[in-house]
Amino acid sequence: MIDFVRNVRLWFAPERVREEGTTPDYRFSLANERTFLAWLRTAMALVGGGFAVDQFLPDLRWGWRVGLALALLVAGVLCAVRALNHWVRCERAMRRGEDLPASRFPAVLSLVVAVVAVAMVVAVVLGWNK
Repeated sequence: MIDFVRNVRLWFAPERVREEGTTPDYRFSLANERTFLAWLRTAMALVGGGFAVDQFLPDLRWGWRVGLALALLVAGVLCAVRALNHWVRCERAMRRGEDLPASRFPAVLSLVVAVVAVAMVVAVVLGWNK
């Protein structure tokens, strides 16, 4: 938890990351940035999917529609926050010459998206109305 708080501070002062260790090959830093941007695109897609469920499935029962939409929206928010935190953690690890941090987040996000997708398929096929 203390590491997370330290990382949150670095989110808003990324120049402080440069104070640690040595500068890695710029290609690794740029690859880290591209990964960060890919996670942000994923977050935006999840948020867009949440709004799409809410707007384009009006005949779906209110509870199902809101539940599915919120699941996607929350996943998008978590994905965006995770992207920033992971970028900082990776940058710090590269500067310190440490192994890159492992994360279970991709597996968790995949399972959340899969569960929401299956629920959406069931809801659409069964045509659950209000």
